[in-house]
Amino acid sequence: MTIYQATASAPILGKRDTKLILPTNSSLSVTLDQDHLRSTTTSRADPSFEKDRLWLNGQEDEIKEGGRLATCIKEMKSLRRQIEEKDPSLPKISSYAVHISSHNNFPTAAGLASSASGFAALVASLAALYQLPTDPSQLSLIARQGSGSACRSLFGGFVAWQMGERADGSDSYAVQIAPREHWPDIHALICVVSDDKKGTSSTSGMQRTVETSTLLQHRIKHVVPERMRMISEAIRARDFDTFARVTMQDSNQFHAVALDTEPPIFYMNDVSRAIIALIVEYNRIAVETGGKLKAAYTYDAGPNAVIYAPKENIKEIVELIVKYFPQAEPFKDPFGLFDDEDVQGNVVEGFNQSVSKPFGVGAVKGLIHTRVGDGPRVLGAEEALLGENGLPKSPSA
Repeated sequence: MTIYQATASAPILGKRDTKLILPTNSSLSVTLDQDHLRSTTTSRADPSFEKDRLWLNGQEDEIKEGGRLATCIKEMKSLRRQIEEKDPSLPKISSYAVHISSHNNFPTAAGLASSASGFAALVASLAALYQLPTDPSQLSLIARQGSGSACRSLFGGFVAWQMGERADGSDSYAVQIAPREHWPDIHALICVVSDDKKGTSSTSGMQRTVETSTLLQHRIKHVVPERMRMISEAIRARDFDTFARVTMQDSNQFHAVALDTEPPIFYMNDVSRAIIALIVEYNRIAVETGGKLKAAYTYDAGPNAVIYAPKENIKEIVELIVKYFPQAEPFKDPFGLFDDEDVQGNVVEGFNQSVSKPFGVGAVKGLIHTRVGDGPRVLGAEEALLGENGLPKSPSA
């Protein structure tokens, strides 16, 4: 008996129409290395399956009719059906129900773009299952309807999500600005401030912002287009100073817009703001001694910080964060910055230590050091998440 199954992984990463998930403005993201952070998804089609089912991290999730998951699955089945109609010799697996099992190796719904990588992995695994000859930009049109940012997770490197102008969303898709090989020196330190589920989801929060924020309208019309141009040029030129400046300005304004929403949305907390103060002071010393910016913070719709920097600066940044936010667990050092030594909290010379108070253990729950990465990968059968019975494997399996 033939088993129709495929497994894919996708990396993590930042709305005009809630059904199509059309953005109010274009945006850009850096795809992070999925050797450290990823969603893995196995999809199987079988005539014995009674209905489409999905499990996330071992727990079954309802696929609501007309919802985002159902929309993605329906669109992918439709693409398969078109291929089957052109080639009658192909098995008619588009008519079969699917079982989908997905696993994130990082906190879900805590502001770490879990839905983006999840929907990208879903679309990538279904594309492999259905053997679709579709380019990533085309697939991004479908992934976007599950989670807007998912369209960007279908590429590696530096990716732009073009807002487009058409009402049907057919010109709102992702394009790659540069592959990871163009600027592999860019690393990221993720500070996991909270792994709790967010109080306000990105989608509902953005909807409220679109309806009530006057600052958002100014941002859309006058700010974002120029920033997209500047940061795209900075990436192509490998100009970290401009990249950092625009990244931080845009993060600040995104959260200003959240505050301008009625009622206001608070994605960041005291720990988030303290990390900003530390990076601002770290950069101040670099600039005042005749250099350029050495790090950039950015926050999505949540309290967790992503700090971008050239690899050569990451060691100093880790020592800085650990000084103010002592860790319960030893720092995982995948790039050998510390030569197997314990990380000591430290600040660079001239650092004004009063810019923030020190916090207790656990204020930053973990540090993840990663770098710019590649796009989705199709994995081998040994990494499948579904067992022979079409149900999720137990964790020990």
